[in-house]
Amino acid sequence: METIPSFFEKSCQRFPDNIYLREKTGVKYTGMTYMETRVLVHRFAAGLISLGIRRGDRIALISEGRNAWVISELGILFAGAINIPLSVKLSEPEELKFRLNHSGASMVVASGNQASKIRGIKSELPHLELTIVLDAPGMTDDREILFDQVLHAGQEFLEKNQVIFEARWKSVVESDVANICYTSGTTADPKGIMLMHKNYISNVYQGYSLMDIRENFCTLLILPWDHAFAHTAGIYCFMGRGASIASVQWGKTPQESLRNLPGNILEIRPQLLLSVPALADNFKKKIEKNIRGKGYFSAKMFHHALKIAYWYNKEGCNRGEGISWIAKPLLMLLDLLIFRKIREGFGGQLEFFVGGGALLDIEYQRFFYALGFPMFQGYGLTEASPIISSNSLRLHKLGSSGKIAGNLELKITNDRGESLPTGMQGEIAVKGANVMKGYWRNDETTQAVIRDGWLYTGDLGYLDHAGFLYVTGRYKSLLIADDGEKYSPEGMEESFCGESDFIDQCMLYNNQCPFTVILIVPAKDKIVEFLAHLGLSCSSEEGVTEALKKIEKELREYRTGGRFADRFPQRWLPAVIGILADHFTEENHLVNSTMKMVRGKIVEQFRDRLDYLFTPEARDILNAKNKESMKAMLNQKNTKVV
Repeated sequence: METIPSFFEKSCQRFPDNIYLREKTGVKYTGMTYMETRVLVHRFAAGLISLGIRRGDRIALISEGRNAWVISELGILFAGAINIPLSVKLSEPEELKFRLNHSGASMVVASGNQASKIRGIKSELPHLELTIVLDAPGMTDDREILFDQVLHAGQEFLEKNQVIFEARWKSVVESDVANICYTSGTTADPKGIMLMHKNYISNVYQGYSLMDIRENFCTLLILPWDHAFAHTAGIYCFMGRGASIASVQWGKTPQESLRNLPGNILEIRPQLLLSVPALADNFKKKIEKNIRGKGYFSAKMFHHALKIAYWYNKEGCNRGEGISWIAKPLLMLLDLLIFRKIREGFGGQLEFFVGGGALLDIEYQRFFYALGFPMFQGYGLTEASPIISSNSLRLHKLGSSGKIAGNLELKITNDRGESLPTGMQGEIAVKGANVMKGYWRNDETTQAVIRDGWLYTGDLGYLDHAGFLYVTGRYKSLLIADDGEKYSPEGMEESFCGESDFIDQCMLYNNQCPFTVILIVPAKDKIVEFLAHLGLSCSSEEGVTEALKKIEKELREYRTGGRFADRFPQRWLPAVIGILADHFTEENHLVNSTMKMVRGKIVEQFRDRLDYLFTPEARDILNAKNKESMKAMLNQKNTKVV
């Protein structure tokens, strides 16, 4: 088995003149070849060695995606050290302080935008010896050094100690830890996931069994680069094929970087993009907004074309089967007139997305499939490096999480860890060379999730008879009725938000109670638009009343006689609705960095409200608390949308 340094060296020998890294710091993107990247990686690694870094030392990395991110990580690994990739979304000093102290990081590599976070807490980091600043230094003491200074020191070291450098990186073995990746800490202190060199390399090859990456491919790596999905499926999977990765042009703020995204996509013209549901939602909304802007006739044609495409495409694997084949000529014409123009907005070369991070509602999958650049659902978790399964161009079934990666065992288990037959739901467990070494300094939790070599994921799912994996939720997310029966709420929550324009966020709750309740954050803009159509003021009693009734009506569509009556078991549908005025956001810690709801914290923060929902008074949607929340939400000057 290879190490990451040997894997990179092999790619440099095979693809020396191919562009690996693309970055835009001026008016256009510039490329860095594999061999040019190698020179800088060696210099940075040698610079770290000259600064006293030893094998097994921990170095944290916190930066927006850029060339120096990859050079830094590879340099850390060539020096035999361990990288601690940290999310730029970590804003609370305590979050950073815990990770840096728990890992024992002796150095931090930080961008200019992130270095101030380290400066604010460095007096509370006893292990920290040095901060390496990538740009815009603003350095205040001798415990900081510029990235370029490390490169210069590395060049001097290599001129005299090439043999020592070669011996250092070649001493790295596959069982050495490459990264310690911290979880979001949604239920307790974050856990440090130890991923070895062999975990990453194994998972890259497992990824190739699902994802076709060609030498001429380029991707714009939109997701944070510390994100396990972007890290493996982007940085390393593209590396092994001689393909290239581009970073989003970063700005002074996340919002500025986000505004650069559409233009960057057009400049890079990617063949493949990695996505998460939040990105898919943003892309879909922008497309629909652009279509509406072209007028009534264009919007009507677009939605008519979608209906035909949905009928013809079905679940993808059965595309065009039965009588639907008659729609193919018409669909080809509609694609030429409508869908192709939308694809041009993504550069015109995009073949497919791969979606990870969380489950992507099947309606989103059907939408992008119809447009001609499918968004294929995958499944994984950081503890598995992270790729476990995915749909692909070769083999896909919309609604599923795809086929299992090669050289990976997967079983569905009951509460006793026993395998369940095909079609039965249980906990997903996997075994393979991609499974983590364990949690850093946390043997007890490691032993709880890894048993007899099997990683018990905590996710619920089942395999169908064709071998496609369906992930249905998390054990910790389960609704538990008073009779002990359990049900995963995530599919319902996604459907409520996806099917209704008036619901932005929601969370179902039932902890051994006689019925299920729901917390809802309404979609302010749509509610305001709805009330304006009725000629009602947002601040009037009548306006608030009609807004609440509209929300109730949206959920009634899932009851007997409604449009979605057959979608979910009636007993799990929410009997009582609680309206919230504010969104679940990263800032209030109610969603994590991958935009998943932190259920435990939501329950804790809204405990009184949840208790109220089980009282007789709360059954009326027009109760005083709902009116108060709806009125507050409608009259906010700014609404935080995630």
